[in-house]
Amino acid sequence: MPLSKNTMSAQSCRPASMAAAHCVLALFTVALLTACGKDDAASRAAAAAPAAVPVHIAKVEPKRVPIRFDIVGQVEGSKQVEVRARVSGILQKQFYREGDPVKEGAPLFEIDRAPYEVALAQARAQLAQATAQVEQGRREEARLKPLVADRAVNAAVRQAELNLSYTNVTAPVAGISGRAEHSIGTLITTDAASSLLTTINQLTPIWVRFSLAETDLAKLPGGRLSRATPVDVQLVFPDGSTYPTRGRLNFAATALDARLGTQQLRAEFDNPREQLLPGQFVTVRITAGERDNVFLVPQAAVVQTEKAYLVFVVDAEGKAQARPVKTGDWIGSDWVIMSGLNTGDRVIVDNLLKVRPGVPVTEAPAASAAPAQPASSGAPAK
Repeated sequence: MPLSKNTMSAQSCRPASMAAAHCVLALFTVALLTACGKDDAASRAAAAAPAAVPVHIAKVEPKRVPIRFDIVGQVEGSKQVEVRARVSGILQKQFYREGDPVKEGAPLFEIDRAPYEVALAQARAQLAQATAQVEQGRREEARLKPLVADRAVNAAVRQAELNLSYTNVTAPVAGISGRAEHSIGTLITTDAASSLLTTINQLTPIWVRFSLAETDLAKLPGGRLSRATPVDVQLVFPDGSTYPTRGRLNFAATALDARLGTQQLRAEFDNPREQLLPGQFVTVRITAGERDNVFLVPQAAVVQTEKAYLVFVVDAEGKAQARPVKTGDWIGSDWVIMSGLNTGDRVIVDNLLKVRPGVPVTEAPAASAAPAQPASSGAPAK
């Protein structure tokens, strides 16, 4: 039976409606998958982004700091006197104990006096004989009287008296006595090898000898030190304590040591309690002038690499950036930065083991600040 026109029209429209439905479903599916993909990408990006590292930050400003150097120095007596025998003979007595302080003129040794007493007696006898001969006759007076008054007799007596006095060896200066070079009973002669008996070091005042490298001198106004340069000199002991009295520069070499490239210097200190002893090593802290427009950062903020010194600063986006710097000296717990920083830079001072260039950072609360630990730092290269 043939279909009616209306029946045929309904059947022809059904496929078109179904196609449209399928198109809508497909578009919805694509949109859903796209949205899911975007969410997954955002999730992956969020997971890949590094977490902000909590750090403490110091904002730097230019400062004026003293030009200061800490140098190893060695103590020496202001007078180091060699006590030598002036006559030969057997060393018979030693009157001092090695290492004890002695006063000027104190007896130290005695050399056998007998030969010199005999020589003096003979010289005096000759003097008496010559005098008697003068008195025996006027005719001989003109010839013998000048002889008595001059070399032949009086000079011999005087020399004999001196030689006898030299058998008593006394301290030429006050100070600390040294080791006795010869034992009692040794034959002493007046040559250079045998005549040295001991040494005496004068401890008040006392001297400290040190030197400045050419690279340090370049940091000073004028490039060198002289006795006229206004400097402050202190001594620091190994335990960190300082000597209570400041010193004064009493010698500055006028030329550099060609082998070492250093200027030799010496400072003088009062030493009433004899705390400083010859041979002792101390740190000489010398301050000469000031340096303007430098920055101070904690020592722990400076990272040392094989090629340079670095600090990390926080940029405008809150991320860490490495900044090469030129370092100067240490002042207390801070390091002087000569160049590489600008006014207002925010320097990261801790947690550097977790900081890398480009890593976001956040400022930790001040209350939770822990003692700073250096990542890798050292004394400035000289």
